[in-house]
Amino acid sequence: MSFCATSIFLLLFSFLTSFSFRVSAQDPTYIYNSCPNTSTYSRNSTYFTNLQTLLSSLSSPDASYSSGFQNDAVGEPPDGVSGLFSCTGGVSPELCRSCVAFSVKDTLVRCPNQKEVMILYDQCMLRYSFLRVSVKDPTYVYHVCPNTTTYTRNSTYLANLQTLLSSLSSRNASYSAGFQNATAGQAPDRVTGLFLCRGDITPEVCRRCVVFAVNETVTRCPNEREVTLYYDKCLLRYSNGNILSTLITNGGIILFNTQNITSNQIGFRDLVLSTMNQTATEASTSPRRFATGKANFTAFQTLYGLVQCTPDLISQDCLRCLNQIVNQLPMDKIGGRLIVPSCSSRFQLSPFYSESNIETPQAQLDSAPPPQPISLPSPEPGEGGNSSVIVIAVAVPITVIFLLLVAVFIFRSKRKTTAYETEPLAGKGSSSPMISYILIVSTDGDDITTAGSLQFDFKAIEAATDKFSESNKLGQGGFGQVYKGTFPSGVQVAVKRLSKTSGQGEREFENEVVVVAKLQHRNLVRLLGFCLEGEEKILVYEFVPNKSLDYFLFADSTMQSQLDWKKRCKIIAGIARGILYLHQDSRLTIIHRDLKAGNILLDADMNPKVADFGMARIFGIDQTEANTRRVVGTYGYMSPEYAMYGQFSMKSDVYSFGVLVLEIISGKKNSSLYQMDDSAGNLVTYTWRLWSNGSPLELVDPSFQDNYQTNEITRCIHIALLCVQEEAEDRPTMSAILQMLTTSSIALAVPRPPGFFFRSRHEQVGRADPSMHMSALCSVDDASITSVAPR
Repeated sequence: MSFCATSIFLLLFSFLTSFSFRVSAQDPTYIYNSCPNTSTYSRNSTYFTNLQTLLSSLSSPDASYSSGFQNDAVGEPPDGVSGLFSCTGGVSPELCRSCVAFSVKDTLVRCPNQKEVMILYDQCMLRYSFLRVSVKDPTYVYHVCPNTTTYTRNSTYLANLQTLLSSLSSRNASYSAGFQNATAGQAPDRVTGLFLCRGDITPEVCRRCVVFAVNETVTRCPNEREVTLYYDKCLLRYSNGNILSTLITNGGIILFNTQNITSNQIGFRDLVLSTMNQTATEASTSPRRFATGKANFTAFQTLYGLVQCTPDLISQDCLRCLNQIVNQLPMDKIGGRLIVPSCSSRFQLSPFYSESNIETPQAQLDSAPPPQPISLPSPEPGEGGNSSVIVIAVAVPITVIFLLLVAVFIFRSKRKTTAYETEPLAGKGSSSPMISYILIVSTDGDDITTAGSLQFDFKAIEAATDKFSESNKLGQGGFGQVYKGTFPSGVQVAVKRLSKTSGQGEREFENEVVVVAKLQHRNLVRLLGFCLEGEEKILVYEFVPNKSLDYFLFADSTMQSQLDWKKRCKIIAGIARGILYLHQDSRLTIIHRDLKAGNILLDADMNPKVADFGMARIFGIDQTEANTRRVVGTYGYMSPEYAMYGQFSMKSDVYSFGVLVLEIISGKKNSSLYQMDDSAGNLVTYTWRLWSNGSPLELVDPSFQDNYQTNEITRCIHIALLCVQEEAEDRPTMSAILQMLTTSSIALAVPRPPGFFFRSRHEQVGRADPSMHMSALCSVDDASITSVAPR
């Protein structure tokens, strides 16, 4: 489906109006999404049925696109869902309709089973939840409700809690200061609480956030005695213990942007430390215990920092808290944040706070001694009511929608005039660095929200490759040459220069930029940038020093011996993870269509990286297969249905993966012919005959000698044969394959004959069932996956 591909493609090429790509100008630009997985649904649930009805209503032709806003609700609790869309002011009804329709499809890809979702584009916003939602509601981030201590509905603690929450959310609360604490009742039913608003927001925004948080406690944590509840603009906290003027640094959480700093890492780390420590010192002496700072990293990049403590801490405790968490920030990333109950710190290579609000004078708290809690009278017995509680938690920070829109407009305006004559600068090129933050406790960090790329000056690339000298040539593909390039700073890159005479080069170039710009995974080669000048079409990738997998597998025995079985098993797992990311774990479904040993690059530690996305295709949300009259790829790796009928799907890549696994195990090319029982066949046929005869270990590369476990390698051969079965429906998915590779308890099906099987006259179609036990684990990369849910 082209609608997903074109959004980032337009962002990358919006300034190249003379280059006639086949894209739609109407696709909205994605900015960010929030979908906390604290509450989820299944595809066969009543909630999902209600959600489909809601989304159909919001995206119907009769929706209120002319007004730019509509909300609706479907179903009853606990399976009810309410939602809304809101389009940016000045957007026409048609653009509003297009954006909403796009977001409805996109949301089920980005947030496939979360009950609370907010997704933002440059033209519209879509939001839905199992709770009541309004366009003015603050964005919920996270909560934790440990039920170690609870209360009952008719208890004194509940009455005291209601008194406390009423005080914190009253119109007379200290919203201008952004902080207030209070206590209610006597021990053992005393409850102490506070709210803290981010230091750059207005008093009215602070008040709305606190009131909303107070009202939501009863829904999120109905009977717990301790609560920490985070929204993007405020936090609310209460407890039956003493939480005031007490330094608490345990129970924190790190959030970070998944894009790494790739150049001048030491300089960046020093800059973050100096900037954040200076800002921390300023905050600790400020009555509000809040400060921001910024410093130039490069001529094009500014580092922004923000730190904040709860103002009830004395100066020394605030500084101690900030110093501790600043030193734990992930400084190899272009942005990071660490939150603990008493303080928080955040840095980023893009603006994420409102400088104008910070400069506005606001009421200050008394700094010495620290503010004393307001003591509230205990309510009379019987003055109960419904309320709630929540517990200590840590959260994911999300920037205010208004600030996001401002930031993305600033970023896009900068991007239109950016052309670099030197080397790639770390972080530049993320289309929205501020919003690709992830919770490290709930995700592996492989995926980022979007990955953009830099436009390079041709002269800089020419100089880096020594005018594309033969000594720097790494290889040659169907659409051009690949060179090694070295920039003045020492940064090394791989430069793919498309042939000027290739009739297909322009299409592959367009496709590769569109696809790879969206992807970042440790097992995929990373796109750093591109160049379009005259007839030159160049892609700049990260440099992978150990060439491609085929260089080691099919060269002489010296090269083969460098890949022992342990390393090859690790390579198999890495390739599987990379393909699984393409098929399922990225926000798009991408079919590679040209998996082969020559397109697997090996880094310095022999970790595999899937490369060459010129043939790749993007699928829509519910699309499972497609047809083409233009069959591309490499024969021998193509599945039967693709080579003969042009039908391709995720199972086509699975077939190619199976062939690749057999080549990795054997060190033999599939395209060659192998003799057995007076008949010849390709590697797949040869393996099948060995398997059928009960002698699969004859396939194993002799360079292994005896340095492998029989059950491990046999299991991998078994899995490969499942991948190359003739019928696509018989082949496993990549998620199932990775589970088979890493979990020995999973029983393997009996394989059917493979596709392109060269049968001799005495062979019959059927299943092979060799009498051997194959339940061993193929130990790949010391990883174990316990559950992978298909999209």
